[in-house]
Amino acid sequence: MDVFTDVIATMRVGRAKFTRSRFSGPWGHRFGPYPGAGFHVVVRGSCWLIPPAGAPIRLDAGDVVFLPHGAMHGLSDRPDRTAAELPPARDTDDAPDDPDAHTHLVCGAYRLDRGEAHPFLRTLPEVLHLRARPGRHPALRAAVDLLGADVVESEPGAGAALPALLDLLLVYLLRAWLAEESERSPGTGWCAAFTDPVIAATLRHVHREPAHRWSVAELAARAGMSKTAFARRFTALVGQSPMAYLTWWRLSSGARMLRDGDETLAAVARQVGYTSEFAFATAFKREFGVAPGRFRRGATGP
Repeated sequence: MDVFTDVIATMRVGRAKFTRSRFSGPWGHRFGPYPGAGFHVVVRGSCWLIPPAGAPIRLDAGDVVFLPHGAMHGLSDRPDRTAAELPPARDTDDAPDDPDAHTHLVCGAYRLDRGEAHPFLRTLPEVLHLRARPGRHPALRAAVDLLGADVVESEPGAGAALPALLDLLLVYLLRAWLAEESERSPGTGWCAAFTDPVIAATLRHVHREPAHRWSVAELAARAGMSKTAFARRFTALVGQSPMAYLTWWRLSSGARMLRDGDETLAAVARQVGYTSEFAFATAFKREFGVAPGRFRRGATGP
């Protein structure tokens, strides 16, 4: 499993929630704020995104918008409105069979526990807007086209296909944004970390073997660098020191194991590199503000 796959996994706390909407005439809806990461896909027609800050953004057919921090925003048929004045969006499909609708949308949110969100996701801007440009991001365009076929044509089995397509959409839109951001700001931040030979290899080591007794000295030696040069390079791209990132990855991995599995706390602690249940529980509460046992009970429900 590669590091970018692990990043995506921190967002998959459950199936994406979504609605299919078709609009004609004057319309507008307010979305968020919500604890997840919001998205909109314009399948047909056009509309305006009213962002949390800044000027309205025109969206055309094939455009994808991603709001990773769940900020309040609006969608409308015209730009001269504020998100606050719009009525809240409904949680059910909006007039899915309206034959005269001019604008077709898929709107929704990925569930996200922000405490477990990968640091890369925290660095994303409030709004990611990926335009439908010919020849750019063919995988993303293919996912949008498949969504369009199920939304507009209402093909049999669309209800089963859409959740899987939305998982693909998340992967492809983040890939596309990384590609565009790498062109805008080459050699900086997480975009560079994923492709830098030294840092990418270090991240793979840490992700694959969280239980290993890593040290800066060993990681630097594997990278063929001095401790000082390695630590400086890692921190510049990742935004955390090697040991701080290792600690976060261990605890985040432990949180997912507690949420999704039934292994004992001691077994989870060993698998993520802690020598005792007590040491793991202390670090876990310091990071997430709740004891591991209580976290597990809250994640699995009553």
